[in-house]
Formats: sequence, structure tokens, C-alpha cells
Amino acid sequence: MERTFAIIKPDAVERNLSGKILTKIEDAGFRIVGMKKIHLTKAQAEGFYYVHKERPFFNDLCAFMSRSPVIVMALEKENAIADWRTLMGATNPANAEPGTIRKEFAKNIEENSAHGSDAPETAAFEIPYFFSALELV
Repeated sequence: MERTFAIIKPDAVERNLSGKILTKIEDAGFRIVGMKKIHLTKAQAEGFYYVHKERPFFNDLCAFMSRSPVIVMALEKENAIADWRTLMGATNPANAEPGTIRKEFAKNIEENSAHGSDAPETAAFEIPYFFSALELV
């Protein structure tokens, strides 16, 4: 079993799409082992996205991620990281495959409804950023 980290981003939560996205997650065979709705502060978003701090989009990304609540999740299944990235679809929803979360729900490349770990090392940082071991079941 592999674990990955996922976020339902503010644009999707604001439009009440969380239930539809959760259904897609469970229908794809993921087990949700941790989940909570939180409102990130700008400082928390900056800490989470620190790897992008030198990129031109960093400030806009952190402002977006802290503008309203998100749903953070730890997901589990065989090949969880790759399968979650496939289910999310391409970062730019215009390039995403039909049936993916971003194709169906994203507004644009910046407000693309979902985040996911891109590697085991990333998941190892992201999951404990939001969850203690006691919160993962």
C-alpha cells in the first residue's frame, strides 16, 4: 500500500464540489485514511509551498490557497501517487483528459481544484505537514 497527499482546493470547495470529488476518489479505489477541512493562513501556505518560493507564481499561489477553506486528505491504495495524479489530470485543465477532476471541475490553470504529491518524498513531507500519526486511520 502506498499513501499520497491530496487537497481539494479553494475554488472547488467554494463551489460545493467537494462531494463530487470525494465520490471520484472513492470510486477510483482510494481509501481516505485522513481528512479534514481547514482554512490555511498565508504563512501556512507559504510553508507548505516553500519549494516554489523563488517562482513568480509563489505569492499568488499562497494567496489563493489561503483565501478560503480547503480539504486536506491522506489517500491510500496500490500506486496511490501515480493513480491520484492520473485522476487529477493535467495541471492545465485545457490539457486534462476527460473524466479527470481538473477537466470536470477546474476553472483554469491557477484554480485547478486539486493538489497531489508528485513523488514518495513529497508525500512524506506533505502528509505530516497536516496530519499527526494519530489522525491517520
